[in-house]
Amino acid sequence: MLTPRQRILALLTLCLTLLAPLPAHAGERFDRTAEQVAGAPRNPVVFVHGYNADPGVWGSLREDLRADGYTDGQLFSWGYDTHQSVNEVLSGRLAAYVDEVRRRTGAARVDIVGHSFGSLVSRWYVKYGGGAEVVDRWASLAGPNHGTSTAWACALWDQACRDMTPGSYVVKNLASGDETPGAVRYATFWSECDEVVNPDHSVPLAGALNTPVGCLKHNDLLGDDATSSAVRAFLGS
Repeated sequence: MLTPRQRILALLTLCLTLLAPLPAHAGERFDRTAEQVAGAPRNPVVFVHGYNADPGVWGSLREDLRADGYTDGQLFSWGYDTHQSVNEVLSGRLAAYVDEVRRRTGAARVDIVGHSFGSLVSRWYVKYGGGAEVVDRWASLAGPNHGTSTAWACALWDQACRDMTPGSYVVKNLASGDETPGAVRYATFWSECDEVVNPDHSVPLAGALNTPVGCLKHNDLLGDDATSSAVRAFLGS
């Protein structure tokens, strides 16, 4: 448990990091045409942003995927209120969004890429919300998969922060049994200099492809070229 002074410092770190300017993007859209998705062999990719963020954080990775041949009709950024419960609210809303993506594109399966808190939301969906049946690949960038002590700074008043604390109901249940269930292929990408996820080794999962990306700050994984290349290689595997 953090001391009061440590909690204040952690809260300042969390807020300053997660409220920093991020790449702009138009956000989620469903105005896809049949021509955009017809005959595409790749799964649609659903991006799930992190705490206090929005779909705009995915601008750089989306641009790289488009350069690799993905169309806008294959890339979907889900926006949501990050202050709600992972298991009681958000995972169900993500499930509905994925169902809509599949309906619009005609795809049987999707790939999911989550950053930070979005990793917990999407993992709960895969493990407990039926996602294992429709998710092909799941990737986590800087996800607090085993909790982060930084979240204690806001846990008193914020449900999402409580869900991210070490030993929370969400963290314990996601770690119980098989951390990477089903036929889903899992990958994590983590930094040894992450100022938000503490400890750093909270990110890797048993049974996943766990890739260290060097010394990057928490949000820098979103725009790092080497990380982008590794994520895209995983999606193409």
